[in-house]
Amino acid sequence: MEATVKKYTFKDFASDQEVRWCPGCDDYVILRAMQKALPEMGIKKENVVFISGIGCSSRFPYYMNTYGMHSIHGRAPAIATGVKMANPDLSVWVITGDGDSMAIGGNHFIHVLRRNVNLNIILFNNEIYGLTKGQFSPTSLIGQKTKSSPYGNTQPPFSPGELAIGAQARFFARIGGNTPKELTQIFIECEKFKGTSLIEVLQNCPIFNDGCFDKFTDKKVREDKQLYVKHGEPMIFGKEKDKGLVLNGLKLEVVTVGENGITEKDILIHNAKEQDPTLHQMLVRLRYPLVTGIIRSFEDVTFEERKNALTAEVKSKSKFSKTDDLFFSGDIYQVF
Repeated sequence: MEATVKKYTFKDFASDQEVRWCPGCDDYVILRAMQKALPEMGIKKENVVFISGIGCSSRFPYYMNTYGMHSIHGRAPAIATGVKMANPDLSVWVITGDGDSMAIGGNHFIHVLRRNVNLNIILFNNEIYGLTKGQFSPTSLIGQKTKSSPYGNTQPPFSPGELAIGAQARFFARIGGNTPKELTQIFIECEKFKGTSLIEVLQNCPIFNDGCFDKFTDKKVREDKQLYVKHGEPMIFGKEKDKGLVLNGLKLEVVTVGENGITEKDILIHNAKEQDPTLHQMLVRLRYPLVTGIIRSFEDVTFEERKNALTAEVKSKSKFSKTDDLFFSGDIYQVF
């Protein structure tokens, strides 16, 4: 019988390292949300691992009183995959930024999603390179003036959600970096998910890209500009909870409940668990309202399950039970 997990508090997951992010950075909110979420997950502290790449976000493992590794630029998913495969009992978290994951780490990012390794990715997206002092990143907007694009960025941005779902991501959530309660709950939910879970955090950089998501995340406009979806509930938003989404042909349309005969029954019900990602991709692409919350959560066979099944099949057909049997089976042996 498994031993009862100690009841932790957020203080148990806070390290003794001085937190060195710029004042006002949303990274502080994300860190505290994680430290509050972990005690609710029922996981032993010694079974938690944070793997990061390079960037402001990647200092995260220093501030967590868990195992962790500050790895190399863009390669955190590969290292985290190795950690998970070596010890499947671990709760493995990848901490990355929009530059680390979308640029030099682009291939590692899409392939960990495609393989569906049972780990969690938190993508801090501030649409800028912060650690290297303000160059445009793969998520920077067209026209955005940065240290490396003083006359305006000319490269169209990646949408992390669109890229993820295109790479067969089974779990995708998006949330503002200034909403600690929702962050905490999403972290708890993604740990329960079996497979690769990706959470894009819309994170403000007060130094090099201040206010990048204010038009969606500012408290004054949040209710009218964001739709926070929940599985099985109608997709309704607005301060008066009178706006909603309907499907008009091949497009999502915002309607007002009570106008033109529209009732709450006409509003789409969110189904995060649907295998077909078509509607999830439409929700990710929408800009009014910006859809946040758990957009996709479809459980599928994991990479580990496929590998274990193949290994068991090969072993069942092998005439050798251990390596020595193979080595001493004759002058010539064949390895597949």
